[in-house]
Amino acid sequence: MTWNPTARLLHWLGAALIFYLLIHGFWMVGLPREVRFGHYETHAAVGYLLIALVLARLVWRWTHDVPPLPADAPGWEKAAGHAGHWGLYLLMLASAVSGWALAGTFGRPLDSVFGWFRVPAIVSSKGLHGRLEDAHVWLSYALAFLVAAHIAAAFYHLLWRKDDVMQRMVR
Repeated sequence: MTWNPTARLLHWLGAALIFYLLIHGFWMVGLPREVRFGHYETHAAVGYLLIALVLARLVWRWTHDVPPLPADAPGWEKAAGHAGHWGLYLLMLASAVSGWALAGTFGRPLDSVFGWFRVPAIVSSKGLHGRLEDAHVWLSYALAFLVAAHIAAAFYHLLWRKDDVMQRMVR
């Protein structure tokens, strides 16, 4: 059994958004303050799209069968696979929602999704800015680490175990 086209589309769109957000986020914080805000707006808009995509992906996952792991996979691999996937969902949402909370603490809210529509602030206290920024940064580091582990596990299945786990998401 392979992942269906909808699951593959949600996976690869999510991967693209996450890679963009991680790379853009780590890059933009090194910019001079006076040019950074425009990048924050774009970063927030993409983050809002990621939240919607992750929620859609979770709905899809709860309403569709998923391919089973190989029958000969050791128990620890199955447990690690499940924990890793749910950890990715948790960190995708936690990082993005912490960014959404942070967006309301700026002098000017980051509430536009490319001018298409606005999202309400979920936090507006400027006094929480530092703590929310720290949380967003550390959750993003944790997400980056787990994404790297996810990619390493995919290549482990492709190159070491030589099973179809990785190919199910690419064909």
